[in-house]
Amino acid sequence: MIVGLLKEIKPQERRVGLTPDGVRALVRAGHTVLVERQAGVGSGFLDSEYLDAGAQILDREAVCAQAGLLVKVKEPLPEEYPLLRPGQILFTYLHLAPAPELAAALLRQDVIAIAYETIEEAGGNLPLLTPMSQVAGRMSIQVGAQFLEWFYGGAGVLLSGVPGVAPAHVVVIGAGTVGQNAIAMAVGLGARVTALDTSLPRLTALDERYHGRVTTLASTPETVARVLPTADLVIGAVLVPGSRAPRVVTEKMVETMRPGSVIVDVAIDQGGCVETCDHPTTHADPVYIRHQVVHYAVANMPGAVPRTATLALTNVTLPFVLRIASMSPRELARDPVLASGINVFRGNVTHRQVAQSLNLPYRPLAQVV
Repeated sequence: MIVGLLKEIKPQERRVGLTPDGVRALVRAGHTVLVERQAGVGSGFLDSEYLDAGAQILDREAVCAQAGLLVKVKEPLPEEYPLLRPGQILFTYLHLAPAPELAAALLRQDVIAIAYETIEEAGGNLPLLTPMSQVAGRMSIQVGAQFLEWFYGGAGVLLSGVPGVAPAHVVVIGAGTVGQNAIAMAVGLGARVTALDTSLPRLTALDERYHGRVTTLASTPETVARVLPTADLVIGAVLVPGSRAPRVVTEKMVETMRPGSVIVDVAIDQGGCVETCDHPTTHADPVYIRHQVVHYAVANMPGAVPRTATLALTNVTLPFVLRIASMSPRELARDPVLASGINVFRGNVTHRQVAQSLNLPYRPLAQVV
């Protein structure tokens, strides 16, 4: 198959879908790889490295015109929609639940769109979401600590405290991959940490791991409302695969928070789990203040560390790219893991949760292939 690698054009997005080593593996497997000029420069990978790996370097239009499989990191932007061809396979993060215009474009362009974030293995594991969730979870504490500084509008609180001064109180809502990584960072920095989740097994695992250093609470509207008034930093880490994130923090709850406290809504790429995080921000303009609370709502947090993020992403995506490149559409549909990632198949929404979130007709993949 001809595999195309595009340069990301989302603002402040410098990741790339494949490293030169990933390209080398595809070429070794007998595939042709076309790379858009300067696609990897933001992550520190030069065109010459892709050439050495066996790729051809072309302009964007040529890559899209020839490739049967397009590999990206983020969803296509409107200027990219016309470049998508009928029957072409698009493999990237899509997050369609809060993006009706993108979904309409993918349906209109008659593509096969496979979303990293909905590929699900046995046991509910989301392998392609995990590395970026790890990065985003760890970054959430890093950026939260920064915006607690007075200079950025925060309360002027040091996350760790110092001898004689209490540390900051970090509240993490959701103890999945994002939440677990945020908790680990916060504990490591010496913060006082409270974790909330609806899963008692997850809370039990946290309790056993941290031996009482993390306060665990069953997540209900009442418990969330009780802990927020004492929080210095709140991490929103709630995920429902394929669906819009549930709003677990209401505006009334935000109004009870301390002036200068900080919210980092990691779920913003799925619509946000905090009611007052009602629009995504960018790395160039990452925060806004509402009810005297600093809101950080950057939808592509790992884009700030593109070298690390690209290497981590390719580690998990490359085996799937190799599988997809060797399969026909019918074979893709018969592979249960890859089929779970197919959100759109040639004019049909084939992922139930995505269809429900967008209020669009759902058609099982088996019926449309």
